[in-house]
Amino acid sequence: MRVLDKWGIILAVVMGILIWVFGGLNYLALMLSFLFLGVIATKYEHHIKRDLGIYEHERGWENVLSNGLVPTILAISSSVLGPVPFIASLAATTSDTFASEIGVLGKGKPVSLENFRKVKPGTSGAISIMGTVASLVGATIIGIIAIFFFGINPLTALLVGVAGFIGSFVDTVFGIFEEKGIGTKGTTNFLCSLAGGLLGYIFTLL
Repeated sequence: MRVLDKWGIILAVVMGILIWVFGGLNYLALMLSFLFLGVIATKYEHHIKRDLGIYEHERGWENVLSNGLVPTILAISSSVLGPVPFIASLAATTSDTFASEIGVLGKGKPVSLENFRKVKPGTSGAISIMGTVASLVGATIIGIIAIFFFGINPLTALLVGVAGFIGSFVDTVFGIFEEKGIGTKGTTNFLCSLAGGLLGYIFTLL
């Protein structure tokens, strides 16, 4: 079963090559880890998501671009910025993916950040207990993997997890505007990865 359509695969391969050439094998390995974790989260209990009408079994180039553009740019700029912004950006996208794909499986309805009313699962701009926990787990996993791939210390891995979690929250906040027709899922995904990368860079300056 394919996860990406034809153009999504082509764009992902191009980004992967750029990440490998300018960053290195460890950068590519972390990107592949994100993709692998994303597939697991997406396929998990997919029959329930299908019944809810929110299961995305095959994504296109827009999804690849919105999630991968910032990490690719940060990998290309890694000789100047170092690896932490790249890692934090992927932590944010992983955090958001876990929150979206696993959070919808919670028993209770999520709550909108706009008016704090309960909304249906899958609504952008809403949070749930399961989604929040899943978001933390996703960001933390990337931080732990980065310890092995990049040799960062546990404190940096923790900061990466924090950056990823905040990036996912940024996605949720802008999801409020998405529900109003301002922006798209791609827009919020891009801002999520951008926020994670910026926070990662800020943390390197501390």
